[in-house]
Amino acid sequence: MLLKGLGISGILLAFGVLPALAQAPSGRVSPLITPVVSMHQAHPMIFYGLRPDGMIESNNWSGYAVTGSSFTNAQASWTVPSVNCTTTPNTYAAFWVGLDGYTSSTVEQTGTDSDCDGKSPTYYAWYEFYPAGSILISSVPVSPGNQMSAAVTYSGSEFTIKITNESTGKTYSKSSKVSGAKRSSAEWIAEAPCCTNRGGILPLADFGVVNLGADYTGISGTNYATDTSTSGPISDFGSSDIEEITMVSTRGVDEAVPSGLTGDGTSFTVTWKSE
Repeated sequence: MLLKGLGISGILLAFGVLPALAQAPSGRVSPLITPVVSMHQAHPMIFYGLRPDGMIESNNWSGYAVTGSSFTNAQASWTVPSVNCTTTPNTYAAFWVGLDGYTSSTVEQTGTDSDCDGKSPTYYAWYEFYPAGSILISSVPVSPGNQMSAAVTYSGSEFTIKITNESTGKTYSKSSKVSGAKRSSAEWIAEAPCCTNRGGILPLADFGVVNLGADYTGISGTNYATDTSTSGPISDFGSSDIEEITMVSTRGVDEAVPSGLTGDGTSFTVTWKSE
């Protein structure tokens, strides 16, 4: 059962600062080079409440999650949205696919950010094996309008993230063990990441609308997941295991709202409403 504030207690790691992103080495990166830690991190879902129609409200996530057992794969695609930094300076928006974090304390994920450094837009790819910090992927540059594909898989005792900029052909993968991972959910999410100086959620950048899934990107096999009983698009998991999530402020004001799934159950949009 969901609990209000799920995952918010816990661990604030050391973060870099935005200049560190700009100073990250560009081009091809050797696996021996330690990646740069980004200034913030994605976070397990923070539950806020339920709407009359049963839709989940969260303080940091918007999109879809599916629940089940022993997930081994989640795949996604999306178009990198541009951000309006004139209207929302010093704000952040992350878009990712992952396993865990819906009702558990780890998240294995990879995605992109569309952030506002003051009034200047910043775009980049990253991965995270939460509660470890977010890691910048400098070898996969990102620009607005790029088509991204990404996957998180589990095999043996390790998770592997893979993210590809389909517009440029650049790709990156990384494997890691994650202690305590439940593999109890898969997600396709737009997020207001963590953390303010007090450990709270950062303000959400005005990203307009982000398109996720095969119907919008043309990348087949997205948005799909696999657990012990189901392998297919979001809709294949059935109404009792599909969670539609709206991001709201701490006062319950809508911040990012997902659409319904498209007819084939693979795709949806998330629309920005407020910081």
